[in-house]
Amino acid sequence: MSAVIRRRPFQTGIGTILFRIVLVLLALAFIGVVIALPLASVFVEAFRKGTDAFLDAVTEHDAWAAIKLTLIVAAIAVPLNLVFGLAAAWSIAKFEFRGKSLLITLIDLPFSVSPVVSGLIYVLLYGAHGWFGAELQAAGIKVVFSVTGIVLATIFVTFPFIARELIPLMQEQGTTEEEAALTLGASGWRTFWNVTLPNVKWGLLYGVLLCNARAMGEFGAVSVVSGHIRGLTNTMPLHVEILYNEYDFVGAFAVASLLAGLALVTLIAKSLLEWRYGGELAASRRH
Repeated sequence: MSAVIRRRPFQTGIGTILFRIVLVLLALAFIGVVIALPLASVFVEAFRKGTDAFLDAVTEHDAWAAIKLTLIVAAIAVPLNLVFGLAAAWSIAKFEFRGKSLLITLIDLPFSVSPVVSGLIYVLLYGAHGWFGAELQAAGIKVVFSVTGIVLATIFVTFPFIARELIPLMQEQGTTEEEAALTLGASGWRTFWNVTLPNVKWGLLYGVLLCNARAMGEFGAVSVVSGHIRGLTNTMPLHVEILYNEYDFVGAFAVASLLAGLALVTLIAKSLLEWRYGGELAASRRH
């Protein structure tokens, strides 16, 4: 006679309910102290002297130049990372080739290397006394202390985000549909456009949002290669540091509030996508 194992139902007594309440309160307190309170203080300090002082700070020439440069860098770095992320994820998830493990390691490299170190790498390679500095100067090309260096450093720091969002999703979906499409006579490009891309479009969008947020907020690598030239090579994070060091707290927090606002917009967009297309996203992940 086989033994029957009876499982006790999950207890929902007073002690369990109190324990849940305590855990929730602890989580809310931690989030409030570590995230919500500092974020709120940024906006409070930004508007401490009124709306006019805030507008003057964000429309001042150097601040406006920093805002435009930040948007330009993100507008260049994110699309390039999108192309690379799609290509790398498709290659890793759908094909077998030599060097696959090395490619995955290189994609993860920016996660483990300090952004400051990555900036120093570009100075070592493309600076005036770097390995390729003399050749670049002879050709009239300036990388370090220019927008070009800022873009390269930003791409290096942010390129894992899209690829790392897509690789597990593509691996989970397998290659059955692509093989069927190729068997039916579809070309490789048509298979990618009509089969692979629709299955990963939401994961791709999440990766783009995260990549964009990091690109606009990057400080370490950009700080090394920019030269901190006001009005020319200062992005928003660098401009915040300069204003804070000059004790212009209203200006520093005003620009910082714009960065925080961009981060909140990214979070809201991600949440809205999950709410609106959550079922479709879950279905694509179970596909």
